[in-house]
Amino acid sequence: MAPFPLLLSELLGKYGAYLIYLLIGFFFGYVLEIAGFGNSKKLAAQFYFKDMTVLKVMFTAIVVAMVLIFGASAIGLLDYNLLWVNPTYLWPGIVGGLIMGFGFIIGGFCPGTSLVASATLKIDGIFFSLGVLAGIFLFGETVGFFDIFWNSSYMGRFTLPELFGLKTGIVVLLVVLMALFMFWGSEQLEKIIGKKDPKQAPKARYIGAAVLVILAIGVIFVGQPTTADRWMRISSEKEALLAERTVQIHPGELLNTMHDHKLNLVMLDVRSETDFNLFHLADAKRVSMEDLPGLIPELHLEPENTVFVVMSNDETAATETWKVLVAESIPNVYILEGGLNNWLATFASEENRIRPLSQGEDDELRYDFAAALGAAFPAATPDPNLYKLDYLSKIKLINSLIGLIKGVNKFWDENEKPHFELFWKNLSQELTMPYIKQVDRENEPFYAYSYPFFNARYYNLIFHGRIFILINV
Repeated sequence: MAPFPLLLSELLGKYGAYLIYLLIGFFFGYVLEIAGFGNSKKLAAQFYFKDMTVLKVMFTAIVVAMVLIFGASAIGLLDYNLLWVNPTYLWPGIVGGLIMGFGFIIGGFCPGTSLVASATLKIDGIFFSLGVLAGIFLFGETVGFFDIFWNSSYMGRFTLPELFGLKTGIVVLLVVLMALFMFWGSEQLEKIIGKKDPKQAPKARYIGAAVLVILAIGVIFVGQPTTADRWMRISSEKEALLAERTVQIHPGELLNTMHDHKLNLVMLDVRSETDFNLFHLADAKRVSMEDLPGLIPELHLEPENTVFVVMSNDETAATETWKVLVAESIPNVYILEGGLNNWLATFASEENRIRPLSQGEDDELRYDFAAALGAAFPAATPDPNLYKLDYLSKIKLINSLIGLIKGVNKFWDENEKPHFELFWKNLSQELTMPYIKQVDRENEPFYAYSYPFFNARYYNLIFHGRIFILINV
């Protein structure tokens, strides 16, 4: 797995991460100040083509960051999927850019540079910052009048390689060349309009330009990792999870998760359209393997409390889909244990319109349906209160721990990683409480699981997925 991006809160703790953020913000502001971006006259001069420092500095930052990001991704140091890319809302973005541009030239600042100017107690920067705050307030109070437009032309996590249909490395090189041409053009404008002499500029800029071009060409030749490449890097670790049945969840756990409003459940059905139309779970989305790569960016935009469950008729196709999603760094992905065949065996035994077939191929739907009703069958939305199912809860959100309530983990602790371990089975007579001693231990075994919570350890004695004993030791 790629070492970057770093999870600072896990490495340094919450306050250590805050310190790093503070230092980054300080030095970013410091660089803007020494570049002259705290001076509104210097900033506004770019619109008159007299001083193009803003364009040079900002585009230098953009192309350097772009080359380093995709170069690090190419050699496996960075997982690009884990970087936040703002979703594109095309027309609201264009209108917002025009408004900001007018505000920039009229006020002499953009929001970030106004804060830099305010930090150095420049009066115009302070007033501009107050104007920014007033604008934010007014926007928040009025956005309801134009929210349809505000959320229109949504394109998701849309990038230039997707727009032009080109490989990432080629786009990187083209953007670098475009930036260098703009730098040259800006120098000519400064020479003609601003009466500046380009010969006075540092000669090191030519070396920097050459290095950027060479690195961009390197990104082309190395290429970005494919899904197969990503899987190879993590296959030994993730194959063990499959072999240990850690990520295959029982139908009962999925049913409870469907009714858990604290979780955002996304169910991906990777079966054929024919099988999907015959029967599918309520709210499940059919996805083919061909369409899956295009869906990955959207899945990355789901909230942190999202649980993804992939399903096929058995587990074969679902497992292949799970590998793709995990390789693309989608978190909290699980497989429906036994697929829809097992789901139907669990919840459709009394449904007279659904009849089991005597045999079938692997990952083939082994049920006959009176009609293709999709999610209209009662088995597509079973009532969880009608079933008492034995299973081990396996869903654990990354960086969270959810406690055991009827088989669904619901215990939040941001400071502990998920950890459950079986430490007792078939408890002895001495360890059982008087009010459950009547249970037949030969046919009704007890299970106990432990999890860390703050500085203590709590033990739960579980019988049929319900908590009977809570011990603090």
